[in-house]
Amino acid sequence: MSGIHLALLLMGALLVLASLGSLAIGALPDLELALAAVLAGTGLGIAAILVGAAGLGRGIADGAPRESGEPGPGQVSPVRLSGHLDPGLSRWKWLVKWFLAIPHVLVLFLLWIAFPVVSIAAGLVILATGRYPAAWFQYCVGVLRWQWRVSFYAFGVLGTDSYPPFTLARAPYAAQFDVAYPARLSRWKVLVKSWLLALPHLLVIAALSGGTWSTDSSDASGISLLGVLVLVAGAILLFTGTYRQGLFDLLLGLNRWIQRTVAYTALLTDAYPPFRLDQGPEEPAPFR
Repeated sequence: MSGIHLALLLMGALLVLASLGSLAIGALPDLELALAAVLAGTGLGIAAILVGAAGLGRGIADGAPRESGEPGPGQVSPVRLSGHLDPGLSRWKWLVKWFLAIPHVLVLFLLWIAFPVVSIAAGLVILATGRYPAAWFQYCVGVLRWQWRVSFYAFGVLGTDSYPPFTLARAPYAAQFDVAYPARLSRWKVLVKSWLLALPHLLVIAALSGGTWSTDSSDASGISLLGVLVLVAGAILLFTGTYRQGLFDLLLGLNRWIQRTVAYTALLTDAYPPFRLDQGPEEPAPFR
């Protein structure tokens, strides 16, 4: 990961937060001056985010899968999620993994501030050209990849005791995530797929997560089916020393459904997510 581009992106995210925060708390008494300062700070922050994201994306593009053509009915989803259960998991470590994962959560918080900025900018480019800028695409996939590793470790599965790597790039780990880079994307779908076309899946995710859709089961409000299942898995592990394979396979299937929908709503693919619970550690078929 490029330290310069990461620093630029994080500085941009902090600048956007600071600019919006100063407006919210009324730091400047003059409204016109406050608005001008907010617009200037937010504009500089967005520019820094886009440049930083592009640099990070270029740095992790090597080896990325690509779609061979337009997605069609019945074809395999280009979104690929996998996770492999570690043998000999610690009985008690899952009780403190949320605490151990705090450094990741802090970094991901800033990366997720940049995520919608990059997605909106990419959406404008898609609307004009039908293509998702490759560097921004790889950045967004990298954020989802990083989040999935942390979720697999600490919140959404508890499937490994190995600490997640601090990287957007592909790396050897028990949990893997990727999205094939699309040859072309529909221009008009950019306007409707994130809210209208994805609505049935968003309703399913709301039922799974106990609230509005979220990429992290720990970030849901209300009673979360995923959260309950993870707690049950942890309790069984605590008292028996065994992680039930059937429960693990179910959790992988639920997370796979969520991540496919997130990738679709984030404009990363035009392939409509299947209404199918593909359980187990691996996807049902390879990339087409």
